[in-house]
Amino acid sequence: MSLILVVGTKRFSSWSLRPWLALKATGAPFEEVEIALRQPGTKAEILKWSAAGKVPVLVDDGVQIWDSLAICEYLAERFPEAGLWPDDPVARAVARSVSAEMHAGFPVLRQQCSMDLLLDSPLADPSPELLTEIARIDALWSDCRARFGGGGRFLFGRFTIADAMYAPVVTRFATYHLPLGPVAAAYRDAVLAWPALAEWKADIRS
Repeated sequence: MSLILVVGTKRFSSWSLRPWLALKATGAPFEEVEIALRQPGTKAEILKWSAAGKVPVLVDDGVQIWDSLAICEYLAERFPEAGLWPDDPVARAVARSVSAEMHAGFPVLRQQCSMDLLLDSPLADPSPELLTEIARIDALWSDCRARFGGGGRFLFGRFTIADAMYAPVVTRFATYHLPLGPVAAAYRDAVLAWPALAEWKADIRS
């Protein structure tokens, strides 16, 4: 088996979840290595796989790819038949844009609503800054669904890297009971019902 994906603790590691979902969508067999985060030996274990000292890491016949979005891009090229980006050039450009926005943005959501897949903690009084980011995510999901989502329940119809990038955000909306409009809420529910996400959750070690 040539593909190895090194991930962090599945309960917490949102960045690991993203390429794991993309890799599952390819149907390719792979070996998974899970490293416990927030432990004294975590850094040393990760450094065995990547000099960057962070997870996730994809290893393909000795070639190392780190960074979640870079791994997803690599998988899209390695497995073109999986259709990890939309076929239409405009939809593909938008999918890349929204994925990059997730990769670099939403710092308040990250800080105030960290991913914890075993937590159910309604947030009674979201800050104005958080509400601004929630509104942007709602608008983004709703726009993608309206313009490109006619072929299925995901942002661009079928599953794409954009959905992998936003899946951990979806879990935050569920964990903290954050408000969404009807279109974005339906998208949230579609991702939460996704078998691959259920498989990831089933492997969580409490």
